[in-house]
Amino acid sequence: MNNKKSWTRYLFEFLTIFFSVTLAFYLAKMNENSNRAESYDKTLMEIRNGLDLDLHDIGLNIKGHQGGIAACKFFRKYLNGQDINQDSIYHYHRYMIANFISIQNKSGYESLKAKGLEIVSNDSLRLKIISLYDVSYEIIEKLEDGPREYILYHDYFAEWSRSVAGYMEFNEKGHLIKLAPPDKLDQKSKNVLLNYLWKIESNRRNLIHNYEDTITAIKALIEDIDRIRG
Repeated sequence: MNNKKSWTRYLFEFLTIFFSVTLAFYLAKMNENSNRAESYDKTLMEIRNGLDLDLHDIGLNIKGHQGGIAACKFFRKYLNGQDINQDSIYHYHRYMIANFISIQNKSGYESLKAKGLEIVSNDSLRLKIISLYDVSYEIIEKLEDGPREYILYHDYFAEWSRSVAGYMEFNEKGHLIKLAPPDKLDQKSKNVLLNYLWKIESNRRNLIHNYEDTITAIKALIEDIDRIRG
């Protein structure tokens, strides 16, 4: 009889300990999953906010490159002997060979990588995130920061200045205010400059094309994040 009571007591104690440990483990797991879900949601929100900033910065760079394209058209008219608006010379001269910095807000993505990309269980969303940050952004960054032909100041400024310096007039602030007709500019030099303008415009159009593709990718990712977050 005593043995039966002892076994009953031991069984009760064992079950009590087992259920206590199991419950503690279950609660800890629930807490871990809750924290993981909260961390994941915060990371997605950080990425989402960064994408809004990226859209703004990309928009500014596109406007800058569009200004550069307009400058190429302006100086092409000048070299071809067509009438130009002298009041716009300083503006276009500033934009013609201006380069722009590609600024990308990657803190959310870096945070996600630190946590492990596998926490993004949605395969489509994970692929879009990786494609945007590791492909689209990398292409834009490499184009804006190089190769050399995209660094317009290095390749085109010296030749342009040497060829047209004799036709330039500056004010006391150092701003270009007038260009005399390039009547004495020989055809070879003119062709070199026209070729430069074509190349500058072509490079800028290529950059704008890549920016527009990136905007499409950003908007698609934003739409997915908003849908997932409800």
